[in-house]
Amino acid sequence: MKIAFTTNGLEWNSKMDPRFGRTEYILVYDEEKKEFTSFDNREIENEAHGAGPKTSQKLFELGAKVLITGNGPGGNAATVLEKAGVKTYVGAGEMTVKQAYEAYQNNQLKNI
Repeated sequence: MKIAFTTNGLEWNSKMDPRFGRTEYILVYDEEKKEFTSFDNREIENEAHGAGPKTSQKLFELGAKVLITGNGPGGNAATVLEKAGVKTYVGAGEMTVKQAYEAYQNNQLKNI
């Protein structure tokens, strides 16, 4: 299964980005292959509207089935994620990617 993280970097020890739509990076961990792929989401920073749905679309394109983030997506983005079958977990905004993954595995994040 592929798990997406909103991050400020591209590795296990990177800090999570608490934002969803305007996150700097999307880091996707493939649990089967034990490898990461990433997407540079910084160009969306200057978007006036629609950052959340655009980021949701990118998650769908990357094949993520789970999203781990800080504060969670807004209403429109949450709808897109729900329709795409992506389960969203929040509460990882102050963690590293590795800590967030461990919290997810231990059911310590909130599923919205």
